[in-house]
Order: sequence, then structure tokens, then C-alpha cells
Amino acid sequence: MGRIKTTYIKRKTKELLRKHGQHFTTEFTQNKLLTNKFVNVPCKKLRNIVAGYMTRLKKLEK
Repeated sequence: MGRIKTTYIKRKTKELLRKHGQHFTTEFTQNKLLTNKFVNVPCKKLRNIVAGYMTRLKKLEK
């Protein structure tokens, strides 16, 4: 079973998807860099979780 995402992660990711969805792809490493660019995330772990969730949402989009 997977890990449960907190409301903070889901809210930030969906907000990013709404505002800058066209920039994100299904590549995790590229999404990490874009997450750093668009959102001020307090630590690396949260940035990676947001980027991973974004990658998952973009894969489901296809």
C-alpha cells in the first residue's frame, strides 16, 4: 500500500496544477526543479513529495 498524502500536499499540488499545469511533465526530476521554481517549499522532503504527487497526477491525466 502507498503512503497517504496530507491535505497540505494535495492542496499545494492541485494549486500548482491549476496555475502552471502546462509546465509539468511525467518526469520526476524535471518536476522537482519546477516545484522549486514556482513554490517556496520549506524543506527538500516536502518538495519531493509535491513533485512526486504532481508526477502521479500528470500520468493519470494521459
